[in-house]
Amino acid sequence: MSFLDELGLLIRARYPVIYVHTQEEERAESAIAACAQQNGNRGVYVWDFVDGYQGNANDAGFGRRNPLQALELIEKLAETAAAIFVLRDFHRFLDDIAISRKLRNLSRRLKAQPKNIILLSSELTLPTDLSEVVTILEFPLPSVADIRTEVTALFGATSTRLSERAIDELVRSCQGLSIERIRRVLARGIAAHGEFRAEDIDLILEEKRQTIRQTQILDFYPASEQISDIGGLDNLKDWLLKRGGAFSERARQYGLPHPRGLLLVGIQGTGKSLTAKAIAHHWHLPLLRLDVGRLFGGLVGESESRTRQMIQIAEALAPCILWIDEIDKAFAGGDSRGDAGTSNRVFGTFITWLSEKSSPVFVVATANNIQSLPPEMMRRGRFDEIFFVGLPSQEERKAIFSVHLSRLRPSSCDRYDIERLAYETPDFSGAEIEQVIVEAMHIGFSQDRDFTTDDVLEAASQLVPLARTAKDQIEALQAWAASGRARLASRRSMLSSRIQQQFES
Repeated sequence: MSFLDELGLLIRARYPVIYVHTQEEERAESAIAACAQQNGNRGVYVWDFVDGYQGNANDAGFGRRNPLQALELIEKLAETAAAIFVLRDFHRFLDDIAISRKLRNLSRRLKAQPKNIILLSSELTLPTDLSEVVTILEFPLPSVADIRTEVTALFGATSTRLSERAIDELVRSCQGLSIERIRRVLARGIAAHGEFRAEDIDLILEEKRQTIRQTQILDFYPASEQISDIGGLDNLKDWLLKRGGAFSERARQYGLPHPRGLLLVGIQGTGKSLTAKAIAHHWHLPLLRLDVGRLFGGLVGESESRTRQMIQIAEALAPCILWIDEIDKAFAGGDSRGDAGTSNRVFGTFITWLSEKSSPVFVVATANNIQSLPPEMMRRGRFDEIFFVGLPSQEERKAIFSVHLSRLRPSSCDRYDIERLAYETPDFSGAEIEQVIVEAMHIGFSQDRDFTTDDVLEAASQLVPLARTAKDQIEALQAWAASGRARLASRRSMLSSRIQQQFES
């Protein structure tokens, strides 16, 4: 159901107080005016704290700097007069006992009158004593059709001429931005060249970065890593390559549903985060990084509001990749005894969305300690697959050394004995292999020469890998994977000898 349809239904059903949560005040007011006209051509009265009521000559300026007086006008209007009262930024006054009491009194009377109060606000804060009186309605970001209409109208008023394909790309790029931001970024391109050009679409990417940065919840993460940058993990890479076109229109016509996501579980430093970046680059989708800790706020209801905002932004930017790093630390055990249940409510909202989302948001969650994740997170249907990313085998270590040395010494990487390096670094993760190469470079640089295979081996001899310092925890994780609870990301994962024997038997 669209916003106009839902709002019209609430108005006809005589819901007395409706709270519209939006950052787009101007567009929301236009939608409210259109809804008022469709539902009996009702009068619309708009109030704000600075200017009072506007748009009606008889009441212009009434209630200026007096929110209680603004509510009194509603009582003065004839009982049979059909009207909608739009009160801007009224959430700032709801904690006042006089305002709260007045709204509750009005809600009783308006049930029998064709009048509705709409609280228009960019923040969602509602006192508990008004929860039974107020109905919350989210105003969505512009749809693809809304964006196309805006773009077409703006280009029609200028000399801009873009191909249909370029317009499609422009509209897709604008998803997730408000109409005001879209107008601003298009005007920026037109001001620079006298018309909007196809190469100006990069301006939209920067505007999205600004938008997401201002939310302080999601980060727009640049992704330049490629699938080929991942050494090993052949099963995982095959799985990803098969789904490379799954977000296309051809896939929809074929009947394929949108891929839901991946849970990557494994030992630290084995390439889980690198995989998330490579997926975004290979599928040509924007990568959003969620720090779950940012969802939690100090005010009552703020955490839940931030979670809904995160979901709204991700869905508006879809198709996209939502990367949640170390999700096990965010929802460890789901214990919320110290926060009045906030963690449980945030977790409940999040996993419900994972199960029910129909938007093309591909979630890539990584975890190091599977034991700390709530069992609900592991249920099938929330992720398409759960992969275990273990320590690389000798063949995979060769691939990892090749990737790093080809990047650092592209013209001379063949002079390194990669076979020997892979053999001499058992139990090393991908991150630890990268670190010993960096250490070898320091050795060579300090002696004013290029680093050698022996320098890498010397650096490796000085580093104690995590597989030895945290042997018990890693063996427990490997045993969990070997029991068949997750799909192995590699065709031959490097398990400890004891676990390997159990797995093979």
